[in-house]
Amino acid sequence: MSDAAIFIATRGSALALAQANLVLANCRANFPQLNFDLKIILTTGDKMQSASLSRVDASVPRGLFTKELESALLDNEADVAVHSLKDLPTELPDGLKLGGVAGKREDVRDVLVYRDAIPPKTRLADFPPGLTLATSSTRRKAQVLAQRPDFKVVDIRGNVPTRLKKVAGQTEIDMTILAAAGLSRLHFQITPAGRLEGEGVPGGLAATILDTDGMLPCVGQGALGLEIREGDERMAAICQRLNDEETWQCVSAERAFLRAMGGGCQTPIGACASISGDEIHLRAVSFLSSQARRAEARAPRTDAIALGERVAAQLI
Repeated sequence: MSDAAIFIATRGSALALAQANLVLANCRANFPQLNFDLKIILTTGDKMQSASLSRVDASVPRGLFTKELESALLDNEADVAVHSLKDLPTELPDGLKLGGVAGKREDVRDVLVYRDAIPPKTRLADFPPGLTLATSSTRRKAQVLAQRPDFKVVDIRGNVPTRLKKVAGQTEIDMTILAAAGLSRLHFQITPAGRLEGEGVPGGLAATILDTDGMLPCVGQGALGLEIREGDERMAAICQRLNDEETWQCVSAERAFLRAMGGGCQTPIGACASISGDEIHLRAVSFLSSQARRAEARAPRTDAIALGERVAAQLI
C-alpha cells in the first residue's frame, strides 16, 4: 500500500465529526503504517437549515447529506466517505459502492427526549395528552401519531445539540426523538433517574429509550457506512478489515428491503434486522398507504438480501 495520505471525508457537524474520528482511530490502529487524515465537507443538507426534511418532493433533493462527499470521492479528493448509514441512499452514483461498515452497530433504538417538567414515563402511550413533539423524520412522525394521534408533531432542524437546546428552551416544543447511537457517540448518557446528561447538554432534560415494538428504527440506524470508489482495491482491503460481518448482514437485509420498497431515508418506513445463531430476522413497517402495514420473516443469515426483498414483497 502507498504511503500517500488517505483522506476520510465527513460532514462538519458534531456528530459526523465524532463518527469520523471513531473511524480514523480504528484505521490508525489497524494500519499503523499508513497515513490517514480527515477531510471536512459542507453538504447541501447542512446548508438547507430552513428546508423541511419531512416533505418528500422536488424541493428537497436526494442525497442531502451525501452528495458532496460522493463528489469528493469521484474527483479523487477523498478516498472513503463516512456516513450514518441511515442517511446513505440505497442507490449509489455510478463508480461508487458501499465498502463495508465501521465496526459493530450501536444501539438501533430511538430515544424520546423531553423537558423534565413533564412527569417521567417509559412509553409514549403513558405521557399526558396534547403534547408537541418535534421531528424532521416522516418515519418517527408516522409511528408517533399511530400511537398518540392527540400529539401535535412539528418540524425541527439542526444538529443534535441544537435540537436539545430547542426542546429545553422553547416552551412550544415539549419533546423530540433522537437516535440512541448518535447520543452515545456524543458521549451523552441517560442517568438511572432518567435525566439526559453530557457535555453541552442543556439542563432540565429527561429521556427514555423507546422499544422497537413501538418505534422501529430507520434502515441502517446505528451503523456507520464506508463508501468508496469501485475498483479501489486498497480501500476495499481497508474496509474489509474494519467491517463487522454480523452488522453487515443486518444492514444488507434492511437496505435490500428499502430498495425493493422504492424508498429513501425520508420515506415513512422502518425496519430492523437481528441475528440469532445462523438465522436472521427482519421486522418492518410501512406507512406508504393510509394505514400502517407490518411484516416480518426469517431466513439463514447468508440470505440477508433475499430476506429484505421478501419482506418488501409482503408490503408492496
